Amino acid sequence: MRPRSLVVLGVVLLASGCASVAPPPDTARLPPNAYGLFADNDIGAINLAQWAFANPARTRNDPIDAARAAAAVDYLAGELSSSPRWTGMSPITKAQMLEAREEVRRALGIAPGAPSQLVVDGLLGAANALAAGDRPAALAALHAPVFIWPPEQTLARLSDMPFLPTANIATQRAAQQRFPRDNGSCSLCW
Repeated sequence: MRPRSLVVLGVVLLASGCASVAPPPDTARLPPNAYGLFADNDIGAINLAQWAFANPARTRNDPIDAARAAAAVDYLAGELSSSPRWTGMSPITKAQMLEAREEVRRALGIAPGAPSQLVVDGLLGAANALAAGDRPAALAALHAPVFIWPPEQTLARLSDMPFLPTANIATQRAAQQRFPRDNGSCSLCW
């Protein structure tokens, strides 16, 4: 091959590599104060998810916190990968959070490929309705086609979440990396 041909081939290969960049993951938006009054939603979501997914006993018979923690994972899976705020977080942690989103969705009977906004709205809607003592509204929030199980079954699962190892690991790592280090590097990034 001639040198000029090699240059052209290199440019074509480089251009094709750039064209295959994946779009950012589906990311929901949270309402103000979703994770605490005057709190930073990202940090509040990380803190609740880390606490909830460390041990299933923490949310047993507490579908409110379980739903809020599940919504946090769904939200964080997109937010950590798409927000410039989290560029210093380990790409491994971000990938694990995307895997955790899928694990949590399978555990709750959420339709594959459901838009994150609909998942988060449904879970937070159910949690808020339960907190207000309105069980019928909570069941209505857990509707098809986003939730493929009957609402009563989804609510029962929220009351007795299994141990979800990927969600546990991803949320623990996100919590360890939630504050930037002094030198801008992440000494705990795995």
